[in-house]
Amino acid sequence: MDIPRNWRLREQRYGLVGEQCEHCNAKIFPPRDICPECGRETKTRFSFSGRGEVYSFTVVHDAPVGYESQAPYAIALVRLAEGPLVTAQLTDVDAKDLRVGLPVEMVTRKLRTEGEEGLIQYGYKFRPILART
Repeated sequence: MDIPRNWRLREQRYGLVGEQCEHCNAKIFPPRDICPECGRETKTRFSFSGRGEVYSFTVVHDAPVGYESQAPYAIALVRLAEGPLVTAQLTDVDAKDLRVGLPVEMVTRKLRTEGEEGLIQYGYKFRPILART
């Protein structure tokens, strides 16, 4: 990813910023020009809480180029508290502890290092919500 694109995507990668349709109130992530629910134009920014639960998951053993050093790692569909499904890597969890319905929260973590310059890409991942005492 080039540096300008990295800066353009910064807000949605670090803060789960999407949109809320002003016509039907659907919460949308990632942002789109047209609401997938009602088909009308949408431009209202919406910041998601970053909390949700695992809807489905798998463990990747044969990672794509650039992610080999992280294998094996878990990828999940996370149903955000506000409704949308987000695909993301899970972190800070053992594969044996994964389950559908696991409560998770978004965290910002290193995704990978790119290019000869070593540009570090950060973005969102999800980790289990620990019981707090």
